[in-house]
Amino acid sequence: MNAHGKVGIVTGAGSGIGKAVALALLRDGYSVALAGRRRNPLEQTLKDAGPAGSLALVVPADVSDPESVRALFGRTREVFGRLDLLFNNAGVFPPAIPLEDLSFDQWKTAVDINLTGAFLCTQEAIKMMKSQVPRGGRIINNGSISAHAPRPDSAPYTTTKHAISGLTKCTALDGRKYDIACSQIDIGNAATDITAKMGEGVPQANGTIAAEPRMDVSHVASAVLYMAGLPLDTNVQFMVIMATKMPFIGRG
Repeated sequence: MNAHGKVGIVTGAGSGIGKAVALALLRDGYSVALAGRRRNPLEQTLKDAGPAGSLALVVPADVSDPESVRALFGRTREVFGRLDLLFNNAGVFPPAIPLEDLSFDQWKTAVDINLTGAFLCTQEAIKMMKSQVPRGGRIINNGSISAHAPRPDSAPYTTTKHAISGLTKCTALDGRKYDIACSQIDIGNAATDITAKMGEGVPQANGTIAAEPRMDVSHVASAVLYMAGLPLDTNVQFMVIMATKMPFIGRG
């Protein structure tokens, strides 16, 4: 049973941060549309939710495809009737390649998924949130500490994450009149499969290779749950959550 009637969409819900956030929302009583490109990981998230999975809806979707995004939001409306929360999380991290050696396809894939995908989902969320009763909702964007400072050879990822900060600010401003709050969580070294190599050693700005501390991804999920639970007249505009000893402050 949906404890408080709230409905969310989580993109990239089949793994990592998206999965952790989706599970936290479900266990808190949200109804959640689980979105991602592949059905099997989404079904695993559903299974891992246990009894709370009765509140979940699996919707395979490609956030870089406008038609697929429209179908995701249409299906959510059809099943749940409204939307209170969008967590824009889907993203890719291209391999570390010098800027001058990047292929156009590598650049375009990052932009299409990390940036255009967030834009398309935000657009559909605003359309739903401004027209429903009661009106309004919350959009939380997964930025990154790369929205503040780059790692070496990370031009596509870092550029898209800087752009997400601009999208967050524009959405926060343009959503005010519809009672839509928008915020951004910038995450540093959450322990997921994609960051596993950081424990072994990754390139630093000074040319060395160094292992980096990571933090339990559950702390990220708790932070998003806190942001999501605020009343719409209150907003955490930007939050940075990171492994305390990771080399971010003073990077470079």
